[in-house]
This record gives sequence, C-alpha cells and structure tokens, in this order.
Amino acid sequence: MAARWATLCLRSQHARFISTAPASRLSTAEIVQMRNELFTKEKERQLSLYPRIEKIEVKYVGKSHPGTSFVMNKALSTPYNCAMHLSEWHCKKSVLALVDGELWDMYQPLTKSCEIQFLTFKDENPEEVNKAYWRSCAMIMACVLKQAFKDEYSVSLIRAPEVPVISGAFCYDVVLDSRLDDWKPTDDNFRSLTKDAYNLIHKDVPFETLHVEAKVALEMFQHNRYKMDSIEQKASQNPEGIVKLHRFGDVVDISEGPHIPRTSFCFQYEVSAAHNLQTSQSESIRRFQGLSLPVHLKAHHTVWRRLLERSRRLVIEDGSLEAKDGSLEAKTVST
Repeated sequence: MAARWATLCLRSQHARFISTAPASRLSTAEIVQMRNELFTKEKERQLSLYPRIEKIEVKYVGKSHPGTSFVMNKALSTPYNCAMHLSEWHCKKSVLALVDGELWDMYQPLTKSCEIQFLTFKDENPEEVNKAYWRSCAMIMACVLKQAFKDEYSVSLIRAPEVPVISGAFCYDVVLDSRLDDWKPTDDNFRSLTKDAYNLIHKDVPFETLHVEAKVALEMFQHNRYKMDSIEQKASQNPEGIVKLHRFGDVVDISEGPHIPRTSFCFQYEVSAAHNLQTSQSESIRRFQGLSLPVHLKAHHTVWRRLLERSRRLVIEDGSLEAKDGSLEAKTVST
C-alpha cells in the first residue's frame, strides 16, 4: 500500500496529502524556509564585519589578457565579477576559479588581494571542474528527493558520496520512511523526479557558499540527525571548527564544494536509479543515482542512451561500478 501511495505522490505534481506527522513537527517547506533564513541572516552578519568598502587588487594570470589587474571590493566582489571585466566568454565558460592556487566558487567573495585564473570544461585537465559538476548535480537531485514526497513520507538526506565522473553516475544517499521499505521506483517515478530536476535547472539560480561555525550549522540542520553528525565530524577536522555550506535558490546543504556557478550549466539530466545499500544500520539506506552533461558538452542521443544505461548500475564508494552479476556490494555508509 505504501509503495502505491508513493507512486501516486510522485506522479501527481499538484497533489496535496494530509501529513500523519505530529502537529509540532515542522513541514518540509517550513524547514527549508527556516534553513534559508538562517543562511541569509548569517551571510548578512558576516558582511556587516566589513562596515567600510575596502579595495583589493586582483591580478589575472590566465592565458588570455595575462597581467590584467582589477580593483575589486573586499568581501563583496567575486571571481564572476572579475570575469565580467574580461569578456562574455569568461562569464559563460568559467566553472571554477583558482585564487592563489586554491579552488574557489565563482560566486564566493574574495577576501584579499590575489592572483586569479579560471577553469572550464574544455581545459586540458578538467578533473576538478568535473568533480564540481557531479557535486552540484547530486545536490539538485537531493532537493528533488526531499520535496517529491511532500509531507506524507519522511525523507532524510544523508550525504552525496564523492565519486569520480568515470564512475558513471552521481549519487545521493537517503533514508526513506520505513513504510517505503518495499517500494521500488518505476520508470514513471524516475521521469517525475527528472522533470522536477529540470524545473530547478531552468530557474538558473547561482550556487552560493558560506563558511559558518558549527553551532550555526547545527541550528540549521537540527531536524536531521545525519547532517548533525556530519557537521560535528567536519568541525572536528577543521582547526577553527568551521563548516562549509552551499545554497542554490532556497536549498541549503553541507558541502565542501566547490560547485558550478549556476543550475543552468546543466543541460542533459536524468535521475536514473535507486539501490538499497547493504549496511550495518537498522534503517534502509537508498542510493539514488543520476546522469548529467553540461551545456558545454552535449552528447548525441545514442551516446546519451549508452551512458544512461551505465548510470543505472550501482556505484560503489571507491567510484567503481557493480558488476552485472552483482558481485560487488555497497560499503557501509558512515554518518
């Protein structure tokens, strides 16, 4: 019965269900709003630490226009603002920046005078760009999964495993309501999730980054124990107890980043598979997988179909694919 209702919930884009959760529990929309407001509040607080506009010098060290310098605003100007001073090509093609050799989000403010260059999908070694793209696609899929079931069924996001592009699929691990333990997503379900993803992509919103103290992150994610565990772990590994957050639209997640500049960098996109992971935990963890190509690297439909078929096979933590005979099992997911 639960599986049937889950299917109906995913099929209907406008359906509304009565939640069976206690009245004191916040709805998914309320949690998203709370998290978004806390993100904005903290971002504004950090900006207030710079009451006066200070100038910094940013020197471009890329192949074109080498030695070009910009006078930018400290803690306000971003790599994207620098790209605007170069050309429209740099604005449209740049995926990440290198700031004094450090990977940097295109919309992450610059905090000091520095040297900058830009990375694209067509670079000789696009590994970091590809990682950022996979990471962003997974975050989009997580948003879709969280919103797909409305408030009828609980969906707890765990994390996006860092897997290389050669693995064939990006992933996000979730714990679904126990009433959905026997539910197997249908092709219609995947099509519905994919449609929701395209709706987010076409909004063309930027990915923002924010470094916060652990207590701020814990307040944002107080309704998700998996995220709280992750925050404590990440904070313990940072000398200053800082946790990195990213946001696109009103969706906030824990992510080391970096991410692509905007959702519209995605072109072909499909949520393609869901696998049950064999773990030592009592809850049933599902690994949802998807495939995407950016607008800069479009594929012919026959190539896309082959890639899509490959993306449906279980991706293991080390980035390998499960053999067709199922000889590999998923590793235990740490939370």
